[in-house]
Amino acid sequence: MRYMLIMQAPESMRIGEADAPPAEEAFEAMGRYNTELVDAGVLLAAEGLAPSSEGFLVTHDGEGPSVTDGPFTEAKELVAGFWMLEVASREEAVQWARRCPIGPGVTLEVRRIPEMAEFEGVAPAELLDAETTLRQRIAERQQA
Repeated sequence: MRYMLIMQAPESMRIGEADAPPAEEAFEAMGRYNTELVDAGVLLAAEGLAPSSEGFLVTHDGEGPSVTDGPFTEAKELVAGFWMLEVASREEAVQWARRCPIGPGVTLEVRRIPEMAEFEGVAPAELLDAETTLRQRIAERQQA
C-alpha cells in the first residue's frame, strides 16, 4: 500500500523565518526521520517545497485556464513538503506518520494512493492500459 504524507504549515514557519524552529535542529530531526524511512525500505520519495511566492495557481473559469502567481496569502496553511511511502498496512502508515518530527502548528495529512486495479470496471480498459504503459516508461527512465 502506498501512502502520501502531506506536511501543511503556516508559511511563516519556513526555515529561517522568525517563528520557525532553529534550522540546524529541524534539518537534523528530518534527516534522522528520512534515514529511518530509507533504512526500513518504505520511502519512495520525499521533498520539501519552496515558498508559495515562487509558485502559481492554475484555475479554470469555464473559458479556459488562468494562472495566478503566488504568494497565496489567503491560505492559512500551505503544503510545505511531502513523503511517499510504501507500507504493508494503514496501521504502519499511522506509525510512520506519528514519528514524523513536525512541531506545533504543523499538520500532516496522510492519504492512501489507490492502486490501478481499483479503477478496473470504473475507468475504460484502454485508459488503464495507457496508464500502465506510462508508468512503465517512467520506471525505465528512472533506471537509466
